[in-house]
Amino acid sequence: MGRAYQNRKESMAKTAAAKTKVYSKYGREIYVTAKAGGADPSGNLALRSLIDRAKKDQVPSHVIEKALDKASGAGGEDFQPALYEGIGPGGVMVLISALTDNGNRTFGEIRGVFSKCKAKLGTQGSVSHMFDHRAMFVFAGDDEEAALEALMMADVDVSDIDCEDGMITVLVPPTEFFKTKTALLELDDSIDFEVQEITYLPTMEHPLSSDDSDAFERFVGLLNDLEDVQEIYHNGQFGE
Repeated sequence: MGRAYQNRKESMAKTAAAKTKVYSKYGREIYVTAKAGGADPSGNLALRSLIDRAKKDQVPSHVIEKALDKASGAGGEDFQPALYEGIGPGGVMVLISALTDNGNRTFGEIRGVFSKCKAKLGTQGSVSHMFDHRAMFVFAGDDEEAALEALMMADVDVSDIDCEDGMITVLVPPTEFFKTKTALLELDDSIDFEVQEITYLPTMEHPLSSDDSDAFERFVGLLNDLEDVQEIYHNGQFGE
């Protein structure tokens, strides 16, 4: 399971260069989360965690504040979450999460990328069953037994826990996100989470050849250029 974290990091590194609209994507997600649960992070745990993650990804404070101010006002856009799935170049299984105020437009744009890259956009459930939907926490440490005991005492449904290279990785169902974070911080309030997110982890990897890797990176780059796309999850395994 530590391997799942490593694969996730490698995937993020491969796609980071193409993620040209990181600030606007965070701004949109912060806006939606604040609109739904209130713009005060102290009373909106989802917002507080999202802002922590944004800061770790070096999103400027003015971007965060602008999104919060916008969410505090009346009216505004009505963004809805959407999940698209399909088979990308090289046979890679892909999940694409989006926040959209026009589902028809977003679907059309994503379908256009799949067509341009000779990939296949699937129907709901065609690919997602090959991914585990999990909340993931990664932090420095070497005592996974203490962490597991704290989580069990807090009645957290732990899917997996692993310690590798001085990093502890915890996987739990998405609904256990805040209970898990609270229990870990009560164990050690100095924990600095390397990762704290709800994600999709592939249940099996799909090796990519050099040519397929290039085609897949182009595919991911085109998707990341779409304003509505938030995250891209896949089971591609890049060669050394």
